Amino acid sequence: MNTETTNLNWFRNAAPYINDLRGRTLVVAIPGEGLEHENFRNLVHDLALLISLGVRLVLVHGARAQVNRALQSAGIQNRFHGNTRITDRETLEVIKGAVGRLRFEIEAAFSQGLPDSPMANSALKMLSGNYVTARPEGIIDGTDMHWTGRVRRMDTSGINRALEEGALVLLSPLGTSLTGELFNLNYLDLAAEAAKALRAEKLILYRDLPQLEVDGGPVYDLSIHQAEDVAESVESETLNHAINACNAGTQRVHLLSYADNGALLQELFSREGAGTMIYRDSYEVIRRARIQDVGGILGLIRPLEKQGVLVRRSREKLEAEIDHFTLVEVDGTPVACAALYPILDDQGDTIAAEVACVAIHPEFRGGGRGAKLMQHLERQARALDLAEIYVLTTQTEHWFIERGFSQVDVSELPSSRKSLYNIQRNSRVLRKQLQTQ
Repeated sequence: MNTETTNLNWFRNAAPYINDLRGRTLVVAIPGEGLEHENFRNLVHDLALLISLGVRLVLVHGARAQVNRALQSAGIQNRFHGNTRITDRETLEVIKGAVGRLRFEIEAAFSQGLPDSPMANSALKMLSGNYVTARPEGIIDGTDMHWTGRVRRMDTSGINRALEEGALVLLSPLGTSLTGELFNLNYLDLAAEAAKALRAEKLILYRDLPQLEVDGGPVYDLSIHQAEDVAESVESETLNHAINACNAGTQRVHLLSYADNGALLQELFSREGAGTMIYRDSYEVIRRARIQDVGGILGLIRPLEKQGVLVRRSREKLEAEIDHFTLVEVDGTPVACAALYPILDDQGDTIAAEVACVAIHPEFRGGGRGAKLMQHLERQARALDLAEIYVLTTQTEHWFIERGFSQVDVSELPSSRKSLYNIQRNSRVLRKQLQTQ
């Protein structure tokens, strides 16, 4: 497959994810090291692309690397309590200067970096301001943290107004108190608080490495309970903040590498992803069915069987064919299913496949699940090196045509499947040619 075709297929497969994210709020947090990395320019382009696709974007930046260097240049000692900086008056003045410079550099990157990019003439607007009210961290274990603070309140109304205007909102790790004092904030705490206050769809936390590694191998997704277990043996500040954000209500937190070109787009718009996702219990998964799923599948297909949309299957037949089924599951409950049956030639070799028994619970229709389920089945077929898939339908022809199928004559069915064609049912035959990987 040539590069152009590969890119087209990727974009087509990304369409359901793009549609799902339009109008949703994402909070993206980048450490100071990430702002200096050569890949930051590519990340700027990707963030601008998200906004052009209708995503509401809040960018939170860190500054530890820059502050450390500035303090060293000023001959001021770095002081920490655990992993939290102790911010005395002298240190605060240095932080203000470092953060101020960073904020202008980020704004410049989004304006100066776009003319010679794919997002040229996009007229991206970036807004920042006093959106964050802070309070002092206080005294911890006998240590006065001085002007180190925590988020007390966030101006969600002001941020939402900016997002509704299509602007990218930039939050720097500083906040003012009700008494007019300025406090140094941890940017990861700030990002988590922003995600919570804005009810963000996702929180993206950038770090130097891509996936978390457990027992020597990469991990692509973890439930919050699994993440808590992993955190006991893996030292990761971003993982701990991801867990805290999930516990505070954010549904999904993604850990990505700021050095990985295109990681954000791959994570958001493909099933494979590029980092590690931490999710709450409401996570939605697509998986192969197991024998214990028979009852749930029957609950999905029985109403459609009564309407004549699907051919009736007995429990016994379903149990025998369960290996052919794939489920969409939300909160452990099957909400959609479909089957992929092999079509054999006279020698018993698989030459094509038939999609059957597509059913989606009424309360979960319209969210792109059917399209994602079809993509999953197509990947299964490609994994078997199959060039085409068929579907026989009486009432849902247009749904499949919208997903790339074309009507063909019954005579074009492979002979083994044609011999089983039910003339009484008079189903239309649709076929889709698959692009091989």
